[in-house]
Order: sequence, then C-alpha cells, then structure tokens
Amino acid sequence: MNLFTPLTLPNGTVIPNRIAKAAMEENMCDADHGPSDDLLRMYQAWADGGAGLLLTGNVMVDGRAMTGPGGVVLEDERQLQRFKQWAQISRSGGAQAWMQISHPGRQMMAALGQQTWSASAVPLDMGKLSSKFSVPKAMSVADIEALQRRFVRTAHLAERAGFSGVQIHAAHGYLLSQFLSPLTNQRQDRWGGSLENRARLLIDIVKAVRLVVAPQFVLAVKLNSADFQRGGFSADEARQVVQMLNALKVDLVELSGGSYEAPAMQGQARDGRTLAREAYFLEFAKDILAVARMPLMVTGGISRKAVAEQVIASGVAMAGLATALALDPRLPLAWRAGKDSKPALAPIKWNNKVLASLARMAAVKFQMRRLSHGRAAQPGVSALWALIVQQVITARQTKQYRRWIASRSVAE
Repeated sequence: MNLFTPLTLPNGTVIPNRIAKAAMEENMCDADHGPSDDLLRMYQAWADGGAGLLLTGNVMVDGRAMTGPGGVVLEDERQLQRFKQWAQISRSGGAQAWMQISHPGRQMMAALGQQTWSASAVPLDMGKLSSKFSVPKAMSVADIEALQRRFVRTAHLAERAGFSGVQIHAAHGYLLSQFLSPLTNQRQDRWGGSLENRARLLIDIVKAVRLVVAPQFVLAVKLNSADFQRGGFSADEARQVVQMLNALKVDLVELSGGSYEAPAMQGQARDGRTLAREAYFLEFAKDILAVARMPLMVTGGISRKAVAEQVIASGVAMAGLATALALDPRLPLAWRAGKDSKPALAPIKWNNKVLASLARMAAVKFQMRRLSHGRAAQPGVSALWALIVQQVITARQTKQYRRWIASRSVAE
C-alpha cells in the first residue's frame, strides 16, 4: 500500500489515491454568495493536479452565519446550477469531490452585523482581538432543531448538485465543535454535561443526513483530535465520539484540532503541548485507529512526500494537504512521477501568536488568489503585506455581505 493505492470506503465508493486536498478558508463567493468564477478556476487547477479527493472549503448552511464575509452559502436552490458547475469541475480529473458543510457559531466577526449563536453564551478569548467577536447567544431547543434541518437540507442539495459526498465540520471551534467542548458548552439540558449529551447534536445530524442521501453518497465527519486548551475537548473524548460514529454509516473521519483561540491546525496550542512541524495530529490518529471502524484522514502541516507516506504507513487511510496544494496544485502528480517537491511558505516568527496565525492564513489566501488567476505561487510573500492585503479584501467583502444580507431581509 502506498500514496497511490486506491481506497474503498465502507459504502463502496473508491477514491483513486490517498492524497486529499483538504478544506481551506477560500472566501471566493460571487455577489450572491455562490461559487465565483475565480473559485471554479482554482478548483479546475486542483482537479487537474492529481489528488484523489477534493474537499471544498466551508460551505455555510445559513447565510446569516459566516466563517468569513466572502463565504459560499448553500441553503436553497437559488444557485444550484453554479454548484453543479463546481461539482463537475472538481470531478473532471477523476477525483472524488466532497462539500464541507459548516456553521461558525460564535466564530463570526462582529463586523458582519449578525447575531452569533453557540451552545452557551461563552465569548471568544482572543486577547486584544476579542472585541472583534460578539458574545454569542445560547441556542434554544427550537434553534437547535432548525440548525439540524439546515445541515440536512444543505447535504441534500450538495448531492443534487453532483458532489460525491459531504463532510460535516465538527472541528476547529465551529458550532458543532462548540457543542462538543465543555469550555463552550455549559448547558444543563440534553445537549450539555456528559459527552453523550454534548455529542448529541453531531450524532443527530449524521443520522438525519444519512436518511436523506443515497447509500453511495459519502458521509464524512471532520473532528478535533483535541481542542488543545486545558479543560477542553480531549483526545480521550475524541476516541469516544469516533466510537459513537462507528455505529452510524460514516464513511471517513478526518482528524484535525484547535480553534480560533488555539490554532493547533497551524501547529500552535494553548495547553502547553508542542506539536510536530508536519503531520500534527498523527500521534492522536494512532490512538483512534485502535477503535475506528471507518477509514481515518489526517490533515495538518503535511508538505513532503515522505511525511505523507509515513501517514499512510501508520494505518491512516488518507493524507490531507492544504497549504502545500495552495502553493503547488500539481504536487500529487509530481510525487507520482518520483519528484520530491516540498512547497512551503516563508516562516512567520512574530511574538504575537494571534497575529502570526492571522498572517499565515492571509499568506495562504494570497496564494489561492494567485492560483485562481492562473499565476504561479509566491511562497516568499511578506507576511505583513499578505495580512494588509487580506484586511483590505475582508473590508470590501464585509460591505458586500452586509448589502447582500440586507437585500434578503427586504425581499423576505
């Protein structure tokens, strides 16, 4: 078995190789918050690049709840044709194409002007940047039930659009992850307290989605291996949630970690743990392999063929690449040809870890914008310049988003 051995999932779906283009925060919507031409061009590059699986960035289940102002929304049929184009392009090179569906919960910028929601009214602790996020409102039972219906609706629409699967995002501190973590879930009802209760929303969504999609449609889950915060969702709890998912028809679990407060997905943690420079979450995956009945995928920092091979040799089924494929979309083809390419961004060594994290995300988005226009990567881009450019773009997209949401309110 190697990186280019096909993988057969529990529902019979075959992924042509073990390299996945993992989800990234693209923020490339059109004026109506559907997939833009830039986004489609970027996915064509990835489709031609040789990865066996393409995972979209966050597709929002609710237009009022955005991980970023340029995010793509799929909550009704209004732009279904554009999503069909996205799916067709993504699958044009033979890869599987799965839509990642998500809700940010409290991790939404206050500048977007929307009410934020979470399991409990626990604000983000982002140091001096905390004021950029509103204190969330604890969700009512009706809110929770409506949210579940939204995830189901978006999954069904993704299938109609021609995607070959969906990935339910329950990691990185987004809403489903907020329900899982005892730091953000302080509820006293059937969705709070014990792990069984904190996992109830995720489990119910998985069950409900599986009921409305075809058996051959892939259902995957993205889960934190840990929150990397003291008192947060732990590695042992991740094992237990995977055991809960074993009983359901889940085809793959991707392991990641962290949140906006502790961006472990970039190799940083707030619980004192030192993360490896590549394949951050592999040590946790080895523990979860002992209990998982479905294939696992690990994402986080992988940029070298030898590291990706190490992931597969450990028993993990898929190696997820993110930044590396933003820098070189044809990296899988290079690896297949025997080349040992290793794309990497210039290191960011700022003392302010929150700003450094934002700058790194900005640098990745800088590369994706170049990719969407057919330009070569610029891995040595100044982190400060990338951050400034991203702030300008975000401000413009925020104004566009507020106009869009206002026009919807008037129409309704």
